[in-house]
Amino acid sequence: MEESAIKFKTASKEQMPLLRQDESEGRIFPYLYYPLLEKTGMVKHCFTTRMGGVSKGIFESLNLSFTRGDERAAVEENFRRVSWALGIEYKNFVFTDQTHTTNVRRVGREDAGKGLIRERGYTDVDGLITDEPGLILSTFYADCVPLYFVDTKHRAIGLSHSGWRGTVGRMGEATLRAMQREFQTEPKDVVCAIGPSICQNCYEISEDVAMEFQKEFPQYINEILLEKGQGKYQLDLWRTNEIVLLEAGIMQEHLSVTNICTCCNEKLLFSHRASQGRRGNLGAFLCIKEV
Repeated sequence: MEESAIKFKTASKEQMPLLRQDESEGRIFPYLYYPLLEKTGMVKHCFTTRMGGVSKGIFESLNLSFTRGDERAAVEENFRRVSWALGIEYKNFVFTDQTHTTNVRRVGREDAGKGLIRERGYTDVDGLITDEPGLILSTFYADCVPLYFVDTKHRAIGLSHSGWRGTVGRMGEATLRAMQREFQTEPKDVVCAIGPSICQNCYEISEDVAMEFQKEFPQYINEILLEKGQGKYQLDLWRTNEIVLLEAGIMQEHLSVTNICTCCNEKLLFSHRASQGRRGNLGAFLCIKEV
């Protein structure tokens, strides 16, 4: 597959994040990345697509979920391909246990492999932080929002999953607080990215959910909510997470925001809404480079 054959529908002419394709031994592995994070020089990262794996059927082809019915051997091979593309060790992935909380856990070398090759030993964790080089923070998606954090001063990173519950609960702020507690991180030193998720045009919510956002973000209602009538609204998760991060102290020039919708690109990205739940998982990955 040539790069020109892969076209994402975006909210503007300029796509963010960008697409890269690694090729070796007949394998092609496309993934999305943020130039702003790369410019720090201290991390490896990506957001996967549906392409480049070995899964079949509704999981085609790079499914990263062990719990939705795919063959375990296929998912394991898919993780090997992620590790190959990023030049990182398979044994060093460490997973969240996502239940739409704002819980953030510090992980270290002793956590390497948890979720992939050994049991996690923890539950209800939607964000991970570390200052250990080589450890691959891993979070998973099919419409929710990935949040990347790189503290360039203290050489620490964070990666968090933020659905609507995490967003209204200010998961971005919770992650920064955890990094400040563990690594003395200051928001002004942090480079962030908001990853692909469902866009406002595709994301209809009920009135009870909308009321929670009206309560938490009253001054931004016209920016984040569009009333459709009959108790239905459309929510802008990208803008809301941007507001959370800026209010938490992230500098605008240190923040990159996606314009790629998972639901608009269901043939290229997994989307829970577009597939009515018949899908695999995408992955966000972030790792401090080993010196």
